[in-house]
Amino acid sequence: MAINLKLIRLFAELNSAQIERLHATSRCKFFEKDQIIFKEGDLGDGIYLIAEGAVFVSVRMPNLHFCQLARLNKGDFFGEMAVLDQGPRSASVSAIVKTEVMFIPRQIILDLFHESSVFALRLFNETSARLREFNQKYVEESLQAERLSLVGRFARSIVHDFKNPLHVIRLASEFLTQSTINSDMCQMTHDRIAQQVDRLSGMINELLEFTSGDRAEVVLSPSNYGQFIHNIIQEMGEEASTRGLQLKLDSDLPDVELSFDPRRLKHVFHNLVANAADAMPDGGVVSFKIRQSGQHLETHIEDNGKGIHPDIAGRLFEPFATYGKKQGTGLGLSICQKIIQDHRGEINALPNEGKGALFRISLPI
Repeated sequence: MAINLKLIRLFAELNSAQIERLHATSRCKFFEKDQIIFKEGDLGDGIYLIAEGAVFVSVRMPNLHFCQLARLNKGDFFGEMAVLDQGPRSASVSAIVKTEVMFIPRQIILDLFHESSVFALRLFNETSARLREFNQKYVEESLQAERLSLVGRFARSIVHDFKNPLHVIRLASEFLTQSTINSDMCQMTHDRIAQQVDRLSGMINELLEFTSGDRAEVVLSPSNYGQFIHNIIQEMGEEASTRGLQLKLDSDLPDVELSFDPRRLKHVFHNLVANAADAMPDGGVVSFKIRQSGQHLETHIEDNGKGIHPDIAGRLFEPFATYGKKQGTGLGLSICQKIIQDHRGEINALPNEGKGALFRISLPI
């Protein structure tokens, strides 16, 4: 089908000789539905003018899926970028329906570019407007892809963090079905289930607070820190033993009161021990040591694994920073840091060359 180029805005100001030259040097091409006209990276040998039909312009995103940047219809042109910059095609184009196009070789476009300043200006204007449109669409698609990626990361983090308490609840519930348990054992098992439910509830609240960006009201009350550490080691001990971990205390328990939230602080220790278990799949030892340093009480938690890899050491508390873990996303330590900061304290990883990971939690007395 012949196209009246004078009705196309890009060519409207060309003279009759130039229009005749376009018709003489162009070629008609036909493409079936879903047929690829050219691919991203192909040689840019000319531009295409749609005589009949429609096409999709798409580009490959970093996550390897294709983003549709635009739908072009009869009278639209495409392929101009590779002609202007002499580079490869920056996008792929495919026919939506059976489509006829007019192919104009690159050299003809460049000749017109030099002959007609009006043509050159219109080509630049059309290209600039399209780039703005494509860029906006690309940014929107990139943001959407990042949102979906974040949802996936959060989901994996939730599954990873919830596995341990759910495992304890399952074992405890199975224990309750045994006919030989007495009332004391039944009550103890009930208490264990209640503890894990409270732990799950606390984890959900921490996650919601972390993702909302809002700072929840922090309520700290005086409590015996030594007794808290004793209780937390006992509570985590059974769970840790199922993963081949031994928890031990390498110092005396301090008889000192600190202002803290036991529920939130408990989450920090659970996370550190869970990370140690992930790092030592064949089992190992996690030791706790408590000492006073000035007006702060320091708790050192050390495992005998391979230690923290240098590639992750500087980003350890960044959200989603992780290295070599099959489970989790690195979100846990970010939440731990926030909890400790809410206690007006600090948590950091200490150098421990040739040994396992060593964390220090410092809380004000």
